[in-house]
Parts: sequence; structure tokens; C-alpha cells
Amino acid sequence: MSVTTTETQTRSVPITAETILSLFPDIDTSGEALEGHDEEQIRLMDEVCIVTDENDMPIGTASKKLCHLMTNIDKGLLHRAFSVFLFNDKNELLLQQRASEKITFPDMWTNTCCSHPLHMASETGSNLEDSVLGVKNAARRKLDHELGIKKEQVPLEDFHFLTRIHYKAPSDGKWGEHEIDYILFIKANVDLNPSPNEVKDVQYVSAEKLKQLFEDPSLKFTPWFKLICNSMLFEWWANLDTGLDKYKNEQQIRRM
Repeated sequence: MSVTTTETQTRSVPITAETILSLFPDIDTSGEALEGHDEEQIRLMDEVCIVTDENDMPIGTASKKLCHLMTNIDKGLLHRAFSVFLFNDKNELLLQQRASEKITFPDMWTNTCCSHPLHMASETGSNLEDSVLGVKNAARRKLDHELGIKKEQVPLEDFHFLTRIHYKAPSDGKWGEHEIDYILFIKANVDLNPSPNEVKDVQYVSAEKLKQLFEDPSLKFTPWFKLICNSMLFEWWANLDTGLDKYKNEQQIRRM
């Protein structure tokens, strides 16, 4: 009985940026991992991410830096993220190549925009409906920040939430990802003005062109993008105009 009581008391302490060190005294907060990196990218590492349990329930917050250190990921630290797939009127997918300045997965090609909702009222939620709204708001913010896509070109109601994927992937020895990733589709013709600190290159591709790019050994792709492509992307893509409704608003989390 006493063991159960102790466990309950321990779990009642929320994991927050303030309590995370007392709950996980050996968690890595050292500054050495950021030495030598781009100043703007180091600044962004202070953004506050939403820490969740494995069922995507928010249980606190932690900095982007804490969430992406492999030493912390290996202890189970998990956070919420999103991946936007933006298509033009030709049903071509907009890809971006991450800038060399990026701390995680630099120079790799990936889907249109990948980032995190932050710990703010407009971007968080404890039930699926509110959480989806939060990641859509975050997606509009980051599409502007990374690619210069203005919010009026990507209206909130034009985003389609498909599913969530839970995955873990190392970037290098120090950094990685452990996320519950919300998949968002949107079809829009947009004006691009990429930030060179975020994006090295962009291109629109057809499904066949993307499959050809995967065969090019000189190109590197982010692990979450490859996971999504190898599971459902091409089926979703084929149904973009006619049958996407049957894939939308999936309740279960896909474990990858």
C-alpha cells in the first residue's frame, strides 16, 4: 500500500521546465552540446516545447534543447511536434532542404515544414481537437518563419489533420528526435521567401519525382520523412483530391 502511495505522490509532480531537474536529477542541461553552433539556432533552442506522455497527454514543458539531447531522449523525454505537407494546384509536394546552420539534421531534405507547437495558449491542448487546432496555429507561424509563407495564403480551415506518429530517431551522437508528430496536409499556391538560416533549398516534386530522389545516394532525407513516405504518404497523396476524408482525424497514434 505504501509503495502505491509513494508512486502516486511522485507522479503528481508535473514535469515542467522548473521541476524537470528535481524529477530527473541526471538529465543533461550542459551547454557544451551547443558550442560552435549558429547563434540564431542556439537562441531557438530556448523555445519551450510541450512534453507529453506516450498517449500525447501534456505533462509539462521543457526547452527545445532539453527535448533534443539524446541523453534525455534515452531517458524517455517525449514532446509534441508537427509535419506539414504542402501541395500546389498540380498536386506537387513542396520539399525543403534544411539549412547547414540547423543543429539537428542539417542539410537534409524533408517535407515542407517540421517543427513544434510551443507552450502558449494558442498552440497547446489536452484533448485531440484542441491539440489539432494548436498544431495548425503553430504550423502557420513556422511556415512564415521558415519559408516566408504569409498566413493569409494558408488559412486555418484549409489544413487537414490526418494522424499522429510516435517515433524516435538520432541525428548524431548528441542530438535527436523523440516526438508525437501531427501530420498536416494543405493544398495552396503560395509565395516563397525562405529564411537562409532555416532553409538551404526548396523544390516541388511529383510522387514519381520523389521516388527518384530517394534513389539518389548523394541526397539525405530526415528519418521522420522517410518513415512517413515508407508507410502512408503515397497512398494519402494519391487520394489528395478525391478520397482524403477517409484518412483524416485518425484517433489512434501510429507507433513507428
